[in-house]
Amino acid sequence: MAETGEGLPEEVLALIFRHLPLRDRAAAARVCRAWAAAATCSTVWHDTKISCECELEGMLPLYLSTCLDHVHNLQLEFEPSREASRRAAIELLMVLAGRALGLRGLRLECRGEKPLFDAGRDVLEAVHAVCGAARKLRHLDLRRLPFTLDDALVLQAARGCPELHSLFLDNSTLVGSVGPGSVLELLEACPRLRALGLHLASLSHAILEALAAPDRAPFALLALRCACPEDARASPLPNEAWAALRRRHPGLAVELELEPALPFESVTRVLQPAVPVAALRLNLSGDTVGPVRFAAHHYAATLRALEVRAAASAELNAALEELAARCAALREVHCFCVVSHSVLEAFRAHCSRLRTYTLKLTREPHPWRPTLVARLGDFSPPSPQT
Repeated sequence: MAETGEGLPEEVLALIFRHLPLRDRAAAARVCRAWAAAATCSTVWHDTKISCECELEGMLPLYLSTCLDHVHNLQLEFEPSREASRRAAIELLMVLAGRALGLRGLRLECRGEKPLFDAGRDVLEAVHAVCGAARKLRHLDLRRLPFTLDDALVLQAARGCPELHSLFLDNSTLVGSVGPGSVLELLEACPRLRALGLHLASLSHAILEALAAPDRAPFALLALRCACPEDARASPLPNEAWAALRRRHPGLAVELELEPALPFESVTRVLQPAVPVAALRLNLSGDTVGPVRFAAHHYAATLRALEVRAAASAELNAALEELAARCAALREVHCFCVVSHSVLEAFRAHCSRLRTYTLKLTREPHPWRPTLVARLGDFSPPSPQT
């Protein structure tokens, strides 16, 4: 009798299995020899997402341990407030640290609430271990890790991961503990770095000069989060330094996220005319109209995405209409307040590349769902609930 799945080539089975959750992959490997070979081949495991909330419970350790050798890019999800989930994530990271020769990308995502006064020392020690072992790691994303990141972690990445192409440290912590000095050492140790996410306090004039150096590899993305007291006290960065960086890297995109902790005077220091802002997220406790107008006047050539969280007002509507008229290349706009019909019509009329928008004319229950634009220029008349 022919084995189950014998009629399908291994490469076809592998393409199917790569979309299965971890538990289902393990089950498929136990069906027959053909499925076992396909379920454990490198194609299935090259890009892997593992959830420690449920998938590691009852897993066959030998099966998972064997397949980790094939993982190149790993997205690891866990819930820090659940002891079993947290312990599973740490154990998996420590296993990777012991055999991380093939790991190229690591993204950590925490779900649920972080326990109060939890510094995450055990989790961060596991991340340190991976950075010290994964010499070929190219992408490290810690934006969804709700713990305070520090200089020691950045220096470990600098010394242990010289092949880094991207590093994102712009997480939601309320304390900024990464200093510009460690970032400078990172740039020196990782010459191929082309994407970097930081809190504003971690950036300095010297870093902008280092990025603009003639021998620097092309730099594509700088994501800046301004959300903690250290960011509000950060030294201003001269517009001339931004202009030099933009000349050196014409394709550079800057993403700015401004949170309520940033006072008005700090906002005016951050928003420099020469910054090539591609994405601007405004969630300010003070004036929002001014930053929107500033973006309309100075970021028209580069702005692709705008997010605004503010109180509705006639002044904000007018500023949004002006921005729509000037920023024709916008692809996303999301306003989490009620706007006027003229705002919606302004974006529909001027922004032909718009792909998705959240522009509500009346209050709706949260969460507000964005409207997807089917194709270029395809703007159907809005419904009363748009």
